[in-house]
Amino acid sequence: MQKLLYVTANPKGLEKSKGLQIGEAFLDAFYAERPDVVVTRLDLFNPCITIPAMDADLVSARGKVGGYGVPIHQLEEDERMKLTAMHALADKFNSYDYYVFVSPVWNLGSPAVLKAFLDNLFVHGKTFRFTAEGPIGLLSGKKGIHIQTRGGIYSHGPMKELESGDRYLQIALNFLGIRMLETVYAEGLEHFPQQIPEIITAAKEKAKIAARDMASHTFHTK
Repeated sequence: MQKLLYVTANPKGLEKSKGLQIGEAFLDAFYAERPDVVVTRLDLFNPCITIPAMDADLVSARGKVGGYGVPIHQLEEDERMKLTAMHALADKFNSYDYYVFVSPVWNLGSPAVLKAFLDNLFVHGKTFRFTAEGPIGLLSGKKGIHIQTRGGIYSHGPMKELESGDRYLQIALNFLGIRMLETVYAEGLEHFPQQIPEIITAAKEKAKIAARDMASHTFHTK
């Protein structure tokens, strides 16, 4: 049985978030093609969700285990607990076949909770490994997509090179071996408020096409 992880990073909720509404359109279209796939929702703003923070203990533990080969059971208690939680999150992430990320552009990037989540996925030997030829992602054969809402215009013009949220997500997940579809975005939502209905409708249609693309055996990468 294949599984899809639907990761959202928007505190507004479905009623107010245009991005989450586009995401639901994607899920509906994907489910229509692949009703056999089990969908798990992960709201990174849910206060019940605990994401290990990259604090002094976790940075130290990663260095000891990854850099010096120290067994996890020999770590300090706080280091061991936090690294074990990170590894558990990475293992859980690795158990999925499809990934959908939904987030807005905040201050040229993504919400901090999304970056914190991604930090926990970089575990040597689980999601990637180093070789003599360089790093290799271990999540090959998996598919992902990013659905992003933007207040301004970042697809072209003077702001194009400043957008770092989608850019980093693409780099990070490609590094881990995930094949990423072309990003679905709705932009200009703050610049052109009167055009929001048309912008969202167009983005939903693109999301539906992308969902059918992801459900198939071939798809367009960015």
